Amino acid sequence: MSNRITYALGAVALVVVAVIVVLVVRWNSDHGLTVQDDGYGAAHDPAVQALLDSDGAIVLGKTSVPKTIDIFEDPMCPSCGSLEHYYGQQISKEIDAGKFAVRYRFVNFLDSKSGSKDYSTRAVAAAECVADAGDGPVFAKFHMALFTTKQPTEGGGNLTNDELAAIAKDSGASSEVQQCIAKGDRVDSARNHAQSSLTALKDAVGQVQTPTVLDDGANVDVEKSDWVTQLAG
Repeated sequence: MSNRITYALGAVALVVVAVIVVLVVRWNSDHGLTVQDDGYGAAHDPAVQALLDSDGAIVLGKTSVPKTIDIFEDPMCPSCGSLEHYYGQQISKEIDAGKFAVRYRFVNFLDSKSGSKDYSTRAVAAAECVADAGDGPVFAKFHMALFTTKQPTEGGGNLTNDELAAIAKDSGASSEVQQCIAKGDRVDSARNHAQSSLTALKDAVGQVQTPTVLDDGANVDVEKSDWVTQLAG
């Protein structure tokens, strides 16, 4: 009798797991969670530039674009990683096409969720080192890796400065940029810039929530699968 009960419970468990999998797949499908323009990769048009503003914002795009959108994100944020995973290549395609530029505003409120307790700040510093060189495609590739294949797990994950420098190297960054990252040259300024971005984020939407996308100051609903297409339209 005990074996029969065990088998029955096992069968029920399998059914429950199957139902959960079906519901998750259906939820993903209903919410349009498919990788957009899969295979395009990071922005790669040589005309795309990276510009590091004095407040730490990093603008990626071509000159004379019709609009610039703002994206607030924390390098440790899983939802930011999901946004980049599903829409990063589509965003890159529109940047290459000159439809818009992206002003990245990095925050660091998840520092404490990393193994080193300062990963977000150091990743922001690394991004600033890369952007300061001005090469758009290099920054685009670095940013994509930072938020997808190389993003640490929230709740103890981490990358050292040397590991961040290695990502920059793989993205095509110069040895000077790699040294900037490895030595932590921009960590202090990045911390200040991240705090300024936190304030700007609170002012814009009333709370610290990442990822947040703004179009001319208005909050963009990134739950809609066509939000990038609408911005590029």
